[in-house]
Amino acid sequence: MLAINAKYVHSALAVWLLSGGIKRYAHVPHNVEIIEATIHQSCEEIAGMIAAHKPDAVGISTYIWNASKVPDILKLLREQLPNAVFILGGPEASHNPDYWLAHGGDYVIKGEGERKLPALLDVLAEGRGQKTEGREQRAEGRENRDDGRFDSLDDPIDPYDETYFATMKGKLAYLETSRGCPFRCSFCLSGDDDVRFFPLETAREQIYKLSKSGVKTIKFVDRTFNCNPKRAYQLFEYVISLDTACCFHFEVAADLFDKPTLDMLRTAPPGRIQFEAGLQSYHEPTLGAVSRKMDIIKAEENICSLIQGQNIHIHIDLIAGLPYETLADFKNSFDSAYKLVAHNLQLGFLKMLHGSALRKQAGELGIEYNKAPPYEIKCSPWLSADDIRILKQTENALRHTYNKSRFLSALEYVLLASGIRPFDLFYMLGSRFENHGLSLEIYAQHVYDCFCEIPMVDESEMLECMICDWLAMVRGKNMPVFMRRPDSRRKLVVSAVEKILGRHIGREEVALLPSGGWVYVDVEKCSFVTGLYEIGFKN
Repeated sequence: MLAINAKYVHSALAVWLLSGGIKRYAHVPHNVEIIEATIHQSCEEIAGMIAAHKPDAVGISTYIWNASKVPDILKLLREQLPNAVFILGGPEASHNPDYWLAHGGDYVIKGEGERKLPALLDVLAEGRGQKTEGREQRAEGRENRDDGRFDSLDDPIDPYDETYFATMKGKLAYLETSRGCPFRCSFCLSGDDDVRFFPLETAREQIYKLSKSGVKTIKFVDRTFNCNPKRAYQLFEYVISLDTACCFHFEVAADLFDKPTLDMLRTAPPGRIQFEAGLQSYHEPTLGAVSRKMDIIKAEENICSLIQGQNIHIHIDLIAGLPYETLADFKNSFDSAYKLVAHNLQLGFLKMLHGSALRKQAGELGIEYNKAPPYEIKCSPWLSADDIRILKQTENALRHTYNKSRFLSALEYVLLASGIRPFDLFYMLGSRFENHGLSLEIYAQHVYDCFCEIPMVDESEMLECMICDWLAMVRGKNMPVFMRRPDSRRKLVVSAVEKILGRHIGREEVALLPSGGWVYVDVEKCSFVTGLYEIGFKN
């Protein structure tokens, strides 16, 4: 079985669950090999990895991030493995089977495959398929049209064996404790089913096993982890109680947290938990149009409460391109979200996924999107192509500054001093230059120059903020030339700081400020939440 991940650090839970399904439910013995590649590898390399095993059947998991590569890989595999059977699954194949059957697939399995895949493999192994035009084909057709769900969540498959852990060096681990979503957002695929929960004790057992495996981050794939607040409370409490250095990442609905849960979450060790909360938009007509149900006031209150605890990393999302939200409307959404001061504010772009209700409405709504994966919006009656360009430039600046915890005090100072709105500040920075291949030193110079051109911004104060930011976010690197100030007192200050910290420090760990004072960084104190080092000041 083949999984093609977006990055090396990612792992594919689906293929391991399918492998477990084959072991449990197949009536005929099957030898299963799992290959995990990345989209950065060539099609030839990936096909060669598969062909080397000389398989009789190849299962491929398809998603928007790998869908553009899979047809070419299938073509190569057909040449190298002319007698093999090719089985496609995953969201892309499930919701677009005709395309995949026409582009090299023999079978498409729709929906959950833990029972369907072993049943199909048994049919093929027992010779109960038919040969049609040189390909294996079942009498009832090549597409598995049974939309029945895998219903044995009372005894879920445990994919976490020695073989799994042997592949996990340096990777994120993924964990599933429920399936489905109670919401019906029209841009998403997860809301088609009612939520089904794995047994609580099974979830705890798998959490414990992963926490002791040596992985650093465990990401829950549950679409709305806290949709059952009582159950979520119990699992949050368990995660907090563990003796582990793991970080646990959850996707949550921010408005569903109750006070007991918020109080309990404040007891979590710093860095133990990360939350990703999708706000998507503040524009009420837009939220209604995409069936997005959310108490935005409650969501804001809960996000602020979690941030005030200073122990949990908070990531919030907005989606640009949703119906009825103009550029002006989106600017308002962005500014409202930014003022929450979450640790990460993702500006994503609408993707018209196969199988989503919004894709089916695209023609009626007048939304134009790229026909190739990931099917991103091009324009709509509410956003022109030029508006999209503005949003892209804004996102670039946001991604390379705020979302990487870079130049945070500089950003805060500029916003306060100038009165400029957050969206306009990031657009100004993003429209000046693209940060493609620039060193951090050169990028810092661009940021400084751009911000100093803004009315009411004092260059000395701006430089002071940039110096402090550099020390907090960078370890072991000299400052850019424009930040350096010669000073004969440096040796004396270094000695003084060494007495404060009780250890030797490098010269790059102290800096002169334009105001005449000194700032130093304690590189042994790094926030588990922000990733920033602690800085101190000396007059």
